[in-house]
Amino acid sequence: MPPAEPDAGLLAPGWTDSPAASATSDLACLRAMLDAEAALTRAQAALDLAPRAAATAVTEAARADRFDVRSLARRARGGGNPVIPLVADLTEAVGAEYGPYVHRGATSQDIMDTATILVAVRTLDLVLSDLERTQRALARLAADHRDTVMPGRTLTQHAVPTTFGLKAAGWRALVLDARDRVRTVREQLPAQLGGAAGTLAAFTAYGARDPRALTAAYARELGLAEPELPWHTLRTPIADLAGGLAFTAGALGKMAADVLTLSRTEVAEVAEGAGGGSSAMPHKANPVRATLIAAAARRAPQLAATLYGSLAAEDERPAGAWHAEWEPLRDLLRLAGGAARDAVELAEGLRVHTDAMRAHLGLTHGLIVSERLAAELAPVVGRARAKELLTEAARRARTEGRRLAEILAEEPELKDLDVEVLTDPARYTGAAPALTDRALERS
Repeated sequence: MPPAEPDAGLLAPGWTDSPAASATSDLACLRAMLDAEAALTRAQAALDLAPRAAATAVTEAARADRFDVRSLARRARGGGNPVIPLVADLTEAVGAEYGPYVHRGATSQDIMDTATILVAVRTLDLVLSDLERTQRALARLAADHRDTVMPGRTLTQHAVPTTFGLKAAGWRALVLDARDRVRTVREQLPAQLGGAAGTLAAFTAYGARDPRALTAAYARELGLAEPELPWHTLRTPIADLAGGLAFTAGALGKMAADVLTLSRTEVAEVAEGAGGGSSAMPHKANPVRATLIAAAARRAPQLAATLYGSLAAEDERPAGAWHAEWEPLRDLLRLAGGAARDAVELAEGLRVHTDAMRAHLGLTHGLIVSERLAAELAPVVGRARAKELLTEAARRARTEGRRLAEILAEEPELKDLDVEVLTDPARYTGAAPALTDRALERS
């Protein structure tokens, strides 16, 4: 039997085969570490701290297909991180003449942190693309259903009417919030370069007059932000990533939670464009996209908590706190990336059943507009009498199964009121259409 592929994602349908899965694979992480090593040598060469030929040699040797990921993983146990065996292999691949310029002056955490940021940036670009597609799809839904009336629900019960347009606009607002947060984090993610204890001392020993210039050159080579300080134990970039990714999963989770409720058999106000099947029940079309997004939203906060916990990092390099970040951060990138991928399919394919929404407005026989009736009747019969009339009318509507408008029309005190209009849910959506328009103005 052939060995199992470690990144196959057998138990992770939420991110399997997503763009984020490829961007965070072991091979992608290896490529990022090699990119970090090659960029360091190029930056040194740009400042005449290494021969140009060394930069060329390291860059040419730093090809992921030349290295054995499994071997690196096994040997990483010896020093606690994969950079140590990678440096040895890369140095050998470069050769005797320029091998000494590999990793010169750096520490393992410089490469690991920089590679982590490269993986994050490359994944966030994919997430941002999917969030953009999702918000566009939701904008279309909101515009198309600006005036589609449906029951508003609070604490699981019908409250007052709302519109599906406003609901979709709310989903979009959260997606835009996530997009803006991710974009801000992505633009600020820095390279890491500090040397053994964050002082850049080794680079001075190798001839750098101002090692801060090397940090700047290194960041430019990688297309990353220049850090103000080495951040070996100043984990703001990782915490910012954790917050942005967890927020993204949660923001998409809100849409998923609503879709799961509204697609229940007994509600059926929306349906996924292509539901998933059941192994035992042929009739089912499960809301799988929403289910997987909801699963990601449940896991993300705990992963972010681990990353926030690593902020309390002792000394100039912690034992355990830094190492504890690698897996949960990759999991978060994958969860957010998979959820964003699924959100595109969910939003673009969502089917809206307006007939069901309209029918459900009548389930309470008109009681869904009792708030309006209380306000309209008070000036006519007085506040106390209005409450008395409505309480009794509500009781009769429930027990007799009659429309509230019919019962109120029998009251002599209300003969001058058009109770049919006052009890029409479509005439009590407040500013929902205007709020939808306002939300859609946001680009």
